[in-house]
Amino acid sequence: MDLGAGRRGVDMGPSAIRIAGLNQAVALLGYEVTDAGNVHVHPPEAVEEMNPRARYLAQISAAAEELAVMVEAALDDGALPVVLGGDHSIAIGSVAGLASYYRKRSKRVGIIWLDAHTDVNTPETSPSGNIHGMPLAALLGRGARELTHVAGFAPKVLPENTVIIGARSIDPGERELLRSMGIRVFTMSEVDERGMADVIAEAVEIASLNTAGLHVTMDMDFIDPFYAPGVGTPERGGATYRESHLAMEKIADSGHVLSVELTEVNPVFDTANQTALLAVEVILSALGKKIL
Repeated sequence: MDLGAGRRGVDMGPSAIRIAGLNQAVALLGYEVTDAGNVHVHPPEAVEEMNPRARYLAQISAAAEELAVMVEAALDDGALPVVLGGDHSIAIGSVAGLASYYRKRSKRVGIIWLDAHTDVNTPETSPSGNIHGMPLAALLGRGARELTHVAGFAPKVLPENTVIIGARSIDPGERELLRSMGIRVFTMSEVDERGMADVIAEAVEIASLNTAGLHVTMDMDFIDPFYAPGVGTPERGGATYRESHLAMEKIADSGHVLSVELTEVNPVFDTANQTALLAVEVILSALGKKIL
């Protein structure tokens, strides 16, 4: 899906990741792999855009509802869902499915959000109206009801179990919401000061406290564009190649991962599919692949 983004192309991200050999690589780790296919999303050219404050709201909400059902079905089957983007608005559906599954078991879930942006805009604060800047707010119960109440309830995660890592571009309205909700944000400056391993250890502790486990979602612009040029909203000063792997390796080592998500691979801006190839690598790290 690229309805949530301001630039075209991320709808081809899942295909690029598949072409880069994800299914085969995951199978080599010893997993049994089932590819559930794509969520049904109309391209922007086929849709009349109705709401400039939350562009393609109805279509994104419908896609999120479908994805939530697919994720919950995978969990019912005893599988570990791996969700491929597409723009980051897909997280609304991914986490809705996960949270719904555990809500029925009287448990809640946490989230680690690896991203150059915090994605906690609402239709009232968004400078662009692009919903890929709103998914985390929606999961926290803030924003348009069509997004906050996917799967029929809100919020999906609580602020005390929500962690953002890698932020280096935050809008004024987002800054205000983050402070008011008390969400833990590790900026890239803090990552530089403390080191990725220390940051991830604290993040896992926050996201897993009194929860069944956590959803880890990485926007590829978390990584510096030198290593991942194929993204829609690149921001210099991101994580290095090794830092991105270390982050996912440490999260996997925690034993708290319930679902994995990788978003915002845009082949239009990529070079020889290198961003999709790196996406495959970091997904493997999140699933437990080690050097030795």
